Formats: sequence, C-alpha cells, structure tokens
Amino acid sequence: MKRLIEYMNQLPKRSKVLGLVGITLFIGILILANSHPSQSFFYVKTITEKRNDSLANLYNPEIAQQKSIKLDTFFTKLREKSGFNGAVLITQYGKIIYKKGFGYSNYFTKSAINTHTHFQLASVSKQFTAVAIMQLKEKGLLNYDDAIYKHIPGFPYDSSLTIRSLLTHRSGLSDYAYNMDKVYDKKIPLTNQKVVEMMIRLKPHIDYRPNAKFSYNNTNYMLLAYIVEKLSGLGFREYLKKNIFEPAGMLESFVYDPMHPEMLKTAATGYTPRRGGPVVSEFNHLDGVTGDKGIYSTVEDLYHWDMALNEEKLIKYSTLEEAFTPQHTTPKVLPKNYGFGWRLTQLENGDWLTYHTGWWHGFKNYYLHNPKDNSAIIILGNMANHALAKVNIVQSILYPEKSALFMKDDPLPAEFTLGGN
Repeated sequence: MKRLIEYMNQLPKRSKVLGLVGITLFIGILILANSHPSQSFFYVKTITEKRNDSLANLYNPEIAQQKSIKLDTFFTKLREKSGFNGAVLITQYGKIIYKKGFGYSNYFTKSAINTHTHFQLASVSKQFTAVAIMQLKEKGLLNYDDAIYKHIPGFPYDSSLTIRSLLTHRSGLSDYAYNMDKVYDKKIPLTNQKVVEMMIRLKPHIDYRPNAKFSYNNTNYMLLAYIVEKLSGLGFREYLKKNIFEPAGMLESFVYDPMHPEMLKTAATGYTPRRGGPVVSEFNHLDGVTGDKGIYSTVEDLYHWDMALNEEKLIKYSTLEEAFTPQHTTPKVLPKNYGFGWRLTQLENGDWLTYHTGWWHGFKNYYLHNPKDNSAIIILGNMANHALAKVNIVQSILYPEKSALFMKDDPLPAEFTLGGN
C-alpha cells in the first residue's frame, strides 16, 4: 500500500484522480464480494430462496387484513363460548397476518397471555426430535434403516426395529410410561437413560410385529432422542439448543429439566377445567423424559421454526420433503397418515395437511405447517378443553377457496379430542 501511494504521488493530477477512482471501485468490489453472501454483488440466489421470494410476492396486505379481522372475530368468540385460553400466530406466504394472546397464563396471578408466553409443546415436540435425527442423517452418522441396537448397545430386539420404524410409529414397542409404572419410584424424575436401561434389563413385550402397522407411541421418540445423545455426544437439551433453537433464532425456547424448576418461572401454567374453576395440572415423574414432549416455546419462536424449515437453515428441503411423505399404506390409516414427526391428513382434492397436535398437563396445542405457500397456523393453549376442535374454521378462513374441503374434514386425531399426548 505504501508503494502504491508513492506511485500515485508521481502521477499527473488527472491520472492521479482516475487512479483514485479505480482504487475506490476496486476496494468497493472487494467489500461486496466479502460481505454476507445474500448481500453480495456476486451472490446467486438458491432455488429455495427464489421460491420463497416468489411466494412472498403473492402476499396482499388488503387480503391479509380481511383475513386478520375474520380470525380475530373467530378467536374472540372461541374465547367467549368455548373458553379458549392461549396464544395464536398465523402466517401466509411467510408473513404474519394475525397474532394475539387470550386469557391468563396463570389464574392465580391473573397474568395475561401474550405472544411471548411460554407453553409446553407436548407432542408438537416430536418434530424437533425428527429434525435432529434428519440432521444426523445428513452428516452421515446414521441411516433410517439402521437397526436400533446399532446405536444402543444391548438393545434387546432384532434388526426389524429400525430408526425408520421409530420415526413412523411402526415399532410395536409398548408404552414406556406403562412399563415404568410397574418398576419405578415415581418420586424421582425419569430420564431417557433410565428408561433405556429398564428396556435392556426387562425387555418389555412387543405389542405387534414391527412394521406391520401404525400405532402412535411415545416410546419411539424417547428412543430417538436417546440416539441423538449417543451420536452427538451432547445431552438432548444441549443438542437442541445448539443445533436447532439457536440456528433457527428460537431464543425463547428450551427443553424442560425437572431438576431446574426455575426454568418455568415465567411460563404458563397448564389447567384442566372444572365446575369450581380451573385446576392446575400437576407434574409427575414422566416430565424428565425428552424427545416425545418437554419443549417449552412461544408462538413467536414457532414462527421462527416455521421459517427456518422453509429457508433450509436446519436441514435441506429435500430431506424435509421425505418427512412430509405419507409412510403408511394400510387402509385403516388412510386418509390419516404420519411422516417423520408430522401428522398428515389428505383432503378430498388430494392435498395433504402437514401438522401436529399436543396435549400434556393441561396444555393443548395445534401447529399446521404448509410448505406449499409458507403458511402456518400456530395455536398454543394452557386449558385442556375442546376449544381447538374447531380448528378447521381457522383453516377455512386462511384458505377460503378450499373452505368446503376443510369443513368436511376434521384433521384432529381421535386421541387429541379424547385425551392423550
């Protein structure tokens, strides 16, 4: 640089000016070339980025406002007539069109719910476990058809039990909660490690021949979380924080640890409705198990999650597409189906709804992820009533051109309306 300055001082005035202009342009180009890739002059957008931009261009503020008014009317009435208590965030074309909180996060303190209130996601947590497995698959650390015993030494079942059979609820394994009730001191929080040790020691019965049919079971996702720990060398809580929450911008989310109850200081309390007033749903020894439940998050963070999936921040879009593919062909399952961590329901026109529900300790949730138009319906509640049974009305407001299809079909699984996780 010193020699360059000396050379410039020896040039005629006009040449010196032109030289300075050239140097300035050259430095500017270097800065652009080394800036953030998406802001670089030389940057070429990926297919996914082009797709997201195309969808964003479909956003119409006036139509979004009309839908927002209808959504607010619906949820206000749902609060008044059905006792809905929770937070809502709804998007289309990647843009938030409606968000609001209803009711109390704590009926004793009368703390109002807002879009940053923490809720236990219950079984909506399963999709995070599935994505963690998909991340390890992309890194070459596992294959979906690996036998479980390959990653859990001593696992007492044969090669017909695979990672894929866990992801799709086709393992035939019995429910760990039922098995542990017989042999475990309920005063001590369970862990995935303790459940696995019990399975290795006692070899609980298989409910049906592996891969013969679909049967929703929390044991599957508990085992998947344990495999994530073994292959990553990190505790499941730490793995999600480092590899999913932080990259996705989910700075309000965490996996509950019963050894640190202070984590729930600002979280909503789960309730069961009773004639005399809401009753607090108490925690129990099962709350230490992760993978099948346990994540606390907000509707704002789930919006970040939704966009992270659309923008390939966590896994490739092609990897995610397999998770959204129906994995079951038996007539009893159709048109209800399951992918990897997502429930699927087929409408009469052939479209598939990609969603999940969750119910645990008074928390009752619904999350629909539509990758076709980057839309989402995120509803988190802390009152275990039947308010969300009318979620198809929300879908018909978001997609008025398909309202007849939604009104004919109830996408909620039976165990969500009757009880369960």
